[in-house]
Amino acid sequence: MPRRTRYQQGSVQRDKRQSGPDVWVFRWREIGPDGKSAQRKAVIGTVVTLPSEASALKAAQALRIDANQQTPRADSRPSTIAELIEHYRLKELTEDDQGRKAHSTRAAYECYLNVWIAPRWGNHRLQQVKSVAVEEWLGDIERARGTKAKIRNIMSALFSHAMRYEWTDKNPIRLVRQSAKREKIPDVLELHELQTLLTKLAVRERTLVLLDAATGLRVSELLALKWDDIDFENLEIRVTESIWHQVLGVCKTEASARPVPMDEYMAEDLLRWRKTCAYPMESDWVFASPRMKGKQPYWPDNLMKRYIKPAAKAAGIHKNIGWHTFRHSFGTLLKANGEDVKTVQELLRHANSKITLDVYTQAVNSHKRAAQSKVVQMIVPGVGTKRDQARTGTEA
Repeated sequence: MPRRTRYQQGSVQRDKRQSGPDVWVFRWREIGPDGKSAQRKAVIGTVVTLPSEASALKAAQALRIDANQQTPRADSRPSTIAELIEHYRLKELTEDDQGRKAHSTRAAYECYLNVWIAPRWGNHRLQQVKSVAVEEWLGDIERARGTKAKIRNIMSALFSHAMRYEWTDKNPIRLVRQSAKREKIPDVLELHELQTLLTKLAVRERTLVLLDAATGLRVSELLALKWDDIDFENLEIRVTESIWHQVLGVCKTEASARPVPMDEYMAEDLLRWRKTCAYPMESDWVFASPRMKGKQPYWPDNLMKRYIKPAAKAAGIHKNIGWHTFRHSFGTLLKANGEDVKTVQELLRHANSKITLDVYTQAVNSHKRAAQSKVVQMIVPGVGTKRDQARTGTEA
């Protein structure tokens, strides 16, 4: 008769470190592929973030749940949303070899979990969370629709996680209605505005803006570039990593990691910058910060606030611009040039064309007007001829 698997409480102990603060370690036993029991341990956190043993024990609950996955007892599952969140963090928001989510994505998830979801729903049991209650709560939050939609989607991901581990058989968030429609159309720069802006920028910022506006790279990808990512011979840029708050990680999606074509003029522009920058070696960042002795790239917010926005103001541009403005502008200019959706999608490196059409491309006014005029000419025969005559001053 096989030995019955017992529910494990595990143990939490404080371990000293030669450098840095002491850490709390959770220890438990686990049955391996060979059927033998082996000791396992995992660091829960430091004494800085978990100052007492009680707080460490509470944080260890997610690991305790994980250690008892094969134990046929009801109490081996999370009893509250707070415990579910901790297990979700353990499995989905920790940095591992699988690289499930980019660092920026993990940080955003943590913010939504800590600021919105845990305070409101943390003490609720999974069965107590109802679709209508969540929908009404989201309706009362004074935030943009896009933000509320992200909160909803993360809550849905939590319940999908619970379903994967067979802790619940339904996801009540799927029935929660929450629009993600933009309340304000993002600004894009027209061609003449981009041209004027470039004339107002110094070499470093001009190279950055031109590269961004002509490739649509996300700023996290742009600043993560090193010189050995630039293939001057084949005119390609290898986008292999992204950086956010000076933490290097994987790209946002698999599509994001595709090579980006590079125009010959852009290559010449980058070579000019390489000759003048302080860090031109193959292993150096393309936009390395001298203040950090080349060990980090520049901070994007500092560049935008101190150099690019003042230059835009000097160029007579009064739009609310940011780094993503150049990505939006790139997509819009591609569309204005008549490029097909598939080409635009691949240049922007989107996972699907719906994002490309819905979010990143806007029709330029002159092109919309020209398209409308074609329809008017079809409806009203001869109107095009009369317009041409009016422009040239001839009579019929």
